Amino acid sequence: MATLSTSSSSWPPLPSPNPQISSPDPNDEGDFENENDDMEQETPSSLSTFSYPSSPTYTEPSPLSQNPNPTPTPRNPNPVPNLLHVSFNQDYGCFAAGTDRGFRIYNCDPFREIFRRDLDSDNSGMGGGIGIVQMLFRCNILALVGGGSEPQYPPNKVMIWDDNQIRCIGELSFRSEVKAVRLRRDRIVVVLVQKIYVYDFRDLKLLHQIETISNPKGLCEISHTSGSVVLVCLGLLKGQVRVEHYGSKRTKFIMAHDSRIACFALSQDGRWLATASSKGTLIRIFNTLDGSLLQEVRRGADRAEIYSLAFSSNAQWLAVSSDKGTIHVFSLKVDSGLPGLERSRSSSEPNISMPPAVASLSFIKGVLPKYFSSEWSVAQFRLHEGTQYIVAFGHQKNTVVILGMDGSFYRCQFDPATGGEMTQLEYYSFLKSEEAF
Repeated sequence: MATLSTSSSSWPPLPSPNPQISSPDPNDEGDFENENDDMEQETPSSLSTFSYPSSPTYTEPSPLSQNPNPTPTPRNPNPVPNLLHVSFNQDYGCFAAGTDRGFRIYNCDPFREIFRRDLDSDNSGMGGGIGIVQMLFRCNILALVGGGSEPQYPPNKVMIWDDNQIRCIGELSFRSEVKAVRLRRDRIVVVLVQKIYVYDFRDLKLLHQIETISNPKGLCEISHTSGSVVLVCLGLLKGQVRVEHYGSKRTKFIMAHDSRIACFALSQDGRWLATASSKGTLIRIFNTLDGSLLQEVRRGADRAEIYSLAFSSNAQWLAVSSDKGTIHVFSLKVDSGLPGLERSRSSSEPNISMPPAVASLSFIKGVLPKYFSSEWSVAQFRLHEGTQYIVAFGHQKNTVVILGMDGSFYRCQFDPATGGEMTQLEYYSFLKSEEAF
């Protein structure tokens, strides 16, 4: 799941908005043994009591609903807030924006603002800045982390927000800054710079903790479909990713790249993993179960910083955004039924989605340099270079949704047969929208 956040500045200690907290059981490690028992651990410093507003079985979330009698907040003289964070929900049907005043939730198709919460005028003495906001599909539960120059909450705390009650109903507190949060219906994953904590969503019981290499971007993904739980994070080595299969209690390490990992994405069912390194030229697709390389595609020849990767719902397509300002869509072959090695080798064979120039050169692969036999993107959409964008696939066929840290929303369509430049269908500046939806 793609997210973008501004880099946080130093933050002062702030009082807890939920003072009733109790310490977690430090010996409760869930079903996994701690492989670092001999190391000094950074454990969560505090944990609040927590319960769902609905049944603890929590089979299906209630839909997001706007409070019928919201507390009115005065208009800020500055009509456009500063954007601190933007992220899609798990099925890419919605997205959330964290600002220096609070947060907003939007629907992607059709585009509209669902609701906003301005937290800078609630007389709490806090600034209102939200540096991370993570949705849980379309239900009323969100995870918030303070951010910006005047954070609403301390950036070392994850606040569990119930929008039906319009308040925080729980919190997780740590000794260092939270870099990312990932949610699914039965898990909360909190990412620190060198540690990852996995909690049961029903009672915030600590299930697992993982040591990682330095992870300032907070890279971590978790599968979203019901059933098996698959989590991907950085390993302890440069270029290495770690895959946790919680259903089978298996751990797989994959040496994905020679240089450090810059970005990765997980398919919704957790079967496929796409990775990019700090070079940003090649994207590799792996089978998460056995770690085999399935396919390798090329974004370009020049170095680039990859901002986001996203699989389509059927894993037929992969979208990529980078600091070069071009959105790429690649055709994938992960469901061709071939073993990993054969599928990787077959990637040079001509097919309808491959650019003609590449297909015509595939018969002399091994003679020409690897660059000339690379698989290139099927479709592209060009934006402003330098702006950070994240990308996802829309719910309409062959559509792509793009969010920018400049507050831009694009919806585009690509032709899977002919490829080439995508067609822009919609554009909105979502932070400037002040009309009542």
